[in-house]
Amino acid sequence: MKIIGIGNAIIDVLCRVDDEFLKKNQLTKGSMKLINQTELLNLLNIIKVEKKIAGGSVANSIVGLSDLGNDVSFIGKISDDELGKSYEKDLINKKVEFCYEKKKEVIPTGTCVVLITPDNERTMCTFLGSSATISENDIDEKIIKNSSMSILEGYLWDSADSKLAFKKKIKNSKKKIMSLSDKFCIERHKNDFFDLVKNHIDIIFANENEMLALLDTIDLKKTIDFCKSIKKLVVITRSDKGSLAVFDKDVIECEAIQNLKIIDLTGAGDLFLSGFLNNYIKKKNLKECLLFGTEMASKIIQKVGARL
Repeated sequence: MKIIGIGNAIIDVLCRVDDEFLKKNQLTKGSMKLINQTELLNLLNIIKVEKKIAGGSVANSIVGLSDLGNDVSFIGKISDDELGKSYEKDLINKKVEFCYEKKKEVIPTGTCVVLITPDNERTMCTFLGSSATISENDIDEKIIKNSSMSILEGYLWDSADSKLAFKKKIKNSKKKIMSLSDKFCIERHKNDFFDLVKNHIDIIFANENEMLALLDTIDLKKTIDFCKSIKKLVVITRSDKGSLAVFDKDVIECEAIQNLKIIDLTGAGDLFLSGFLNNYIKKKNLKECLLFGTEMASKIIQKVGARL
């Protein structure tokens, strides 16, 4: 089965900070904040970089699926600069077919500064760079139509150009999978996301806070009832409370793995998606899909970064 992802092609810059750093810089713990190039440069000047790696939510999931032996490709816009070359090389080394021909762009390759606090939560400051300028002209319809399933991220809705690329992809995709990405991303685009979830996407991945935000509720039962009503496969992660999958009238639950030595939560949801889809493709039952998604997420949070 051929799987293609489209998302923001962004270099992740990982570093450790304390809670006071977040307060001083007016950052909300656990959120993703969009920043401009000047803010990025200022931030890079006051942190100690621990690691750099090709990232982006869907890209992380695609690499995870590749590690599990799946046939995968990825579309993301980079510039022909040092970071862009590093990004492309990283994906190719992970046996991911990179379906974008880079060229010199006015805007440099996107960068996400991942700030890891002592509680292992990650707070992201993202300069979208050239990734935000991906447009429908960058999407080859043939590549999409020749794929069995397409994975998209909600973050694409943050730019007018990438939103059009998103729409083109779902128009030409056989099976459409979407990660809701971030509570604050949902709040920026709530009506559009609600329409996508209800009418256009086949499989939805979200954490509990994201689903509650989408439906303007604090009641998980109401969320589950909504998921049953749309008759889509909805997969909800709940941190240490485990995860659940809702399909039609069925609700399948899975416990979290306990007593883990958590180092960094970066990529937990992305790798959960990889594990779940890997078993879904193999026609495993939903409980087995949840279990393997949980296993993959548990592995990644015990190391720094989103690569196994």
